[in-house]
Amino acid sequence: MSKTKKSSELLFLPLGGAEEIGMNLNLYGYGGKWLIVDCGVTFGDDSTPGVELILPDPQWIVERRKDLVGIVATHAHEDHIGAIPYLWPQLGCPVYATPFTAAVLKRKLQEADLARRVEIKPIPVSGSFKIAPFDLELIHLTHSIPEPMAIAIKTPAGTVLHTGDWKFDPDPLIGPVADEAALRRLGDQGVLALVGDSTNVFVSGEAGSEADVRRNLEDLVGRFRERVVVACFASNVARLESIALAAKAHDRHAALVGRSLWRMYDAAKEAGYLRDLPPFVTEHDAGFLPRDKVVMICTGSQGEPRSALSRIASGTHPHVTLEQGDAAIFSSRNIPGNERAIAKLQNQLSKLGVDIVTTAEEAGVHVSGHPARDELSRMYQWVRPRIAIPVHGEARHLAEHAKLARECQVPEAVVSENGSIVRLAPGPATVVEHVTAGRLALDGTQLVPLDGGAMRARKKLMTHGIAVVTLVVGRGGKLEADPLVSLQGVVDNDTSEGLIEGAADAVAGAFDGLGKGERRDDDAVREAARLAVRRFVNAEVGKKPQTEVHLVRL
Repeated sequence: MSKTKKSSELLFLPLGGAEEIGMNLNLYGYGGKWLIVDCGVTFGDDSTPGVELILPDPQWIVERRKDLVGIVATHAHEDHIGAIPYLWPQLGCPVYATPFTAAVLKRKLQEADLARRVEIKPIPVSGSFKIAPFDLELIHLTHSIPEPMAIAIKTPAGTVLHTGDWKFDPDPLIGPVADEAALRRLGDQGVLALVGDSTNVFVSGEAGSEADVRRNLEDLVGRFRERVVVACFASNVARLESIALAAKAHDRHAALVGRSLWRMYDAAKEAGYLRDLPPFVTEHDAGFLPRDKVVMICTGSQGEPRSALSRIASGTHPHVTLEQGDAAIFSSRNIPGNERAIAKLQNQLSKLGVDIVTTAEEAGVHVSGHPARDELSRMYQWVRPRIAIPVHGEARHLAEHAKLARECQVPEAVVSENGSIVRLAPGPATVVEHVTAGRLALDGTQLVPLDGGAMRARKKLMTHGIAVVTLVVGRGGKLEADPLVSLQGVVDNDTSEGLIEGAADAVAGAFDGLGKGERRDDDAVREAARLAVRRFVNAEVGKKPQTEVHLVRL
């Protein structure tokens, strides 16, 4: 890009969160400077063995670090701030957040030993501030966490409304309703582009209210006579309050089971929420209460293997047990990709004799935090942008959101993907360039490319197993002993003996077929042995194991 274009163009670049739900990392460029909005993670699954967290690769903006003016967080969900402790050392810029989001982030940074290094600049809810060359205004919306903020990003080239995650809840319980007046005012002033949430674009009507969930939970808890466990997302502070009040209404104590719940509770109190509730009981003390006098709030609604509820269901939790006649209420939605883990967890609970209540079986124990179609239409009617940029959705969500925006009389809609630089102004909105937008895996304590050699090899090991060959070659260029072959994860041990012998014979035959010069070439010997094993095993059992060859020369 030329220097002239840098100073006049308003650009949008998603490095995460486009064509996927989660892992948001959005960049806005103007006047040669860049601003990050959100920096989040997504979670590993069966296709990423050994990986719990996946992060957007920030390399493109790291290379322009001197032009990066800051990170602004729209709210405190993991897919919006969870990557900051891991990526900040490469970015090194100030982080701007409202009080609750700052309280959550501060605890995450303490765990990463970064609390003294990262400058968190607190910003007031619905406040205005400047990060040159951007003028920013926060507009309060509603979501499933306190202080969800849309950000109006104002530049001489135009104003962009970045919605973050949101919905229009008429009674959110925690925090105010969405600021309709501010949205209408912004629309009257003129909005160039709206970059918005697409998660529930296929859902008709409206998302629903937390107030309805509170009433339904109170009724539901009263139906059970033994121990009750409620699984929910730790970040849903309004839901924690609702469960605690439902427990109180039925003369029960509410207990928090899981470290993330206690961290979120402490952050909420620091930011001024949940201060009027009776104290929560610890999981240790809850075990001494009569079974009809406790409601336990647990992490693990998505079947996470190390979560509190998974350990309770498997009988490995040190303090909490469930048994015949107890109840487990899943006050959450099933995140796509977690279906198998959730089913396994619920089957374990069923074997214990636990009554299970889910959103599919009991209407009203959960509402989404994302806007359904009627809410999206209302947002477009109020804001009236010239351009719609759908994000926070898979490809089909983005396409449907763009279609809906056009139906709402938005003149332009651009469906982008991670790595697409969209020029918002001047002129019509268009994708002007594509840059690399990879993914990083948190593998143990290291960040590695998700598509790198280590991850590819691990996936291959899961599918095909591993073969290890040892060759001992004498000075005369002959084998001093029969090749040794071991196979792991290829076939069952009781059927491997014949396969191992055949593979060893294949290696010996391949070595004998080498010329004198090739036998002196270590790489040639290793490659011949590797190919011999893979071809033989593939011919016998249809597998191509990862093969390592150890060559010993005497």
